[in-house]
This record gives sequence, structure tokens and C-alpha cells, in this order.
Amino acid sequence: MSESRTHRLPLVLFGIYLLLYGGFIAINLYATDLMELTPFAGVNLAIWYGFGLIIAAVLLAFIYGVAGSKANDASDADPENGEVSQ
Repeated sequence: MSESRTHRLPLVLFGIYLLLYGGFIAINLYATDLMELTPFAGVNLAIWYGFGLIIAAVLLAFIYGVAGSKANDASDADPENGEVSQ
């Protein structure tokens, strides 16, 4: 992975999470009745959305970790780096 992509990835992932969280805040501000709906198993939308935010954060962290480890593996094998992976 190129260095510019490596530096851009955290911003992209943060932007995705910011949009998800911003949606949560917007619903709470402007459509509070929606959060009282019980779409599944008698649990309201606020709880489901909250769980979704937690799961999204874990998934985005996993994506970042995998991408970071691939970038580290690529830089370890880069002959211009001056080091060779063992």
C-alpha cells in the first residue's frame, strides 16, 4: 500500500464513522419519534442504532488493523527501506 493511501485510510474510516454517528445525532434531534419505534424483538431503534455504531467501530478498527499490517509487511519487504524481513 502506498504511503499516501496509508495516511488517507484513517481519515476515510473516520469519515464513515462520523456519517454514521451524525445520522444517529440527527435522528435524535429532528425525528425523536423514530427512536421510539420497536422494529425488532421489542427493542427500540435507539438501542439497535447504538449497537450498530459499536459494531461499526469494531469493524472499522479491524479494517484499519488489517490494512496497517499489510502496509507494514510491504514496507518490511521493500528493498529501498534497507531492512529485510526475517
